[in-house]
Amino acid sequence: MSLVSKNCTTNSCVVLTFATKLINLSSIMRTNPFFKTSVKSLLAFCSVLILLLASCKGSEEKQPDVSAVKIKMDSRRLDFDLKKLDTNQLAVGLAELNKQYPDFLSFYLDTLMGLNINGNFSDTSRAINEGLRSFLTYKDYVDLFDTVKTHYPNTEAVEADLIKGFQYMQHYYPQFKTPRLVYFVSGLGNWGVVSYEGVLGIGLDMFLGEKYPFYASVGQPDYMYINFRRESIAPSVFNTIYNDFHPFEDEDKTLLEMMIQKGKQQYFVEKMLPFVSLEDRIGYTKAQLEWCNKNEAMIYNFFLDNNLMFEKNWAKMRRFVIYGPNTSGMPAESPGNIGTWLGLQIVKAYAKENQGMTLEQIFEDKNVEQFLRKAKYKPKK
Repeated sequence: MSLVSKNCTTNSCVVLTFATKLINLSSIMRTNPFFKTSVKSLLAFCSVLILLLASCKGSEEKQPDVSAVKIKMDSRRLDFDLKKLDTNQLAVGLAELNKQYPDFLSFYLDTLMGLNINGNFSDTSRAINEGLRSFLTYKDYVDLFDTVKTHYPNTEAVEADLIKGFQYMQHYYPQFKTPRLVYFVSGLGNWGVVSYEGVLGIGLDMFLGEKYPFYASVGQPDYMYINFRRESIAPSVFNTIYNDFHPFEDEDKTLLEMMIQKGKQQYFVEKMLPFVSLEDRIGYTKAQLEWCNKNEAMIYNFFLDNNLMFEKNWAKMRRFVIYGPNTSGMPAESPGNIGTWLGLQIVKAYAKENQGMTLEQIFEDKNVEQFLRKAKYKPKK
């Protein structure tokens, strides 16, 4: 399937909608003598526009129609239920809560929160009486729970995106079972989305928006704030799902191998969330993405000229495949994680050149030198 024609199709829909609105506008204008001349010009323009759009079909990369795919979403608000507990009778409350969350509560308390309760829901448990009670009563955490509730009184908008994503997931992976969702608060513990035994946990306190003032206080750098918005939840979910299928491998890997791994992950997210912008999927601002698009050849040649493609020294490679304020050695306007962006361009070129391959066949092709040859990647100048 051609990735170029997909963009053409998407743009066509937008412009076609605009043209339709113009035609509707013309029917109103037609009743006013003042606009008679303008109406003729407007209709002529719309006719030409629609003809041009018809020639830009994008048939090879039309998004599949998934509207008939039924998704049953099972979601629960652990953050709400935990906050309802009587802090004077936590042991009893936790035992009841464990019946509601038998698949997640212990993982949340012991692994994510590090409380080490280990299923000991008794009145004598020090982990409950000191650790959990402090978390539920300390003013800063109480305020955090309240802030999450204010930002997310419900999760309808979040789940609207996720349902659409899972519809595409079912299309490409018919055997995939939609996971249960549990929303939680971790005290800004940097748990955005986690996967555990068929449950996807979503830490809503890590998606309070770029302007939430306390991310800095827990050591989060400002270039990460763009990933802490509601729009980042769906991409984070599908990044996590991809990592379950294809865990990232960095041991004894070249930079090229890591870039292509990251590119495959981004391509997967693109296929599951075609309605989400690349900025939101990859965590770039519009200006950063425009810079990458304008400087694609320079970016690619930077790696070639500095003999970085087959570099295996993690200290030299890490800045290209993780987030950062920019990319060392490139202009200040360059974003961090630029190897991931370049990896996506290579994977998209590969998919375009090998249109008969399924997604899994693309992801399972791990011979990077062969992958690069088959991609026939040529950066835009």
